Amino acid sequence: MQQGSSITQADEKSCTFCHSAAIAPYILKESQNFRIVTDHAPLVEGHLLIIPKEHYRCYGDVPAVLDEELFTLKDEVKRFFERFYAPIIYWEHGIFRQTVFHAHLHCFPFGEIVYDLSQDMHVQVVKQQDDIRQWFHHQGHYFYLEDTHHAMLFPPELEPYTRIIQDVLRPGALGRNGHTQWRSVPQRIEEGKALIRSTIERWQVFQQQEQEAGYAN
Repeated sequence: MQQGSSITQADEKSCTFCHSAAIAPYILKESQNFRIVTDHAPLVEGHLLIIPKEHYRCYGDVPAVLDEELFTLKDEVKRFFERFYAPIIYWEHGIFRQTVFHAHLHCFPFGEIVYDLSQDMHVQVVKQQDDIRQWFHHQGHYFYLEDTHHAMLFPPELEPYTRIIQDVLRPGALGRNGHTQWRSVPQRIEEGKALIRSTIERWQVFQQQEQEAGYAN
């Protein structure tokens, strides 16, 4: 099992998320160390990513000094979803079955979709961000789910991964996009164009409301 991560110049050179020009059409907000972007192939309208600007392999590799900034952005996306969509679900591959090997936290407006702790597929209930770092640097891969009640780490195994996809994420996605089955990435890219435009428009309204409410940019 991989312990920690190794960052090479080749990783960064080939990484889509390391080059702001590649994701410029999707960027909603930039803070000092992070970007909030729309997913280029959204599962539903409002599907966002929180991405560190530096090349970290996953959030278990992101240093603690950035935690406060990350939590501020997570809270901002949570307010956005509550105002325009539905309660938030956070999801991260943690390298396991990852397609872009750069830390990115999926933010889904799936509503009151929860993981039942009694299913006992998780290996740890996360109490603080350092729990993720400790797991990654000592155990390696993981995947992560945070619903409205708990945050959990799961082992890098196909069976629990598939069950979470099917039993937790799939109902949330299908319940909000009007489809009866998963769509392919090319389908999501094509159909997602209108979803992304709508998300951007709502985000702009949200940012104006945030300013009026006194939230700092």
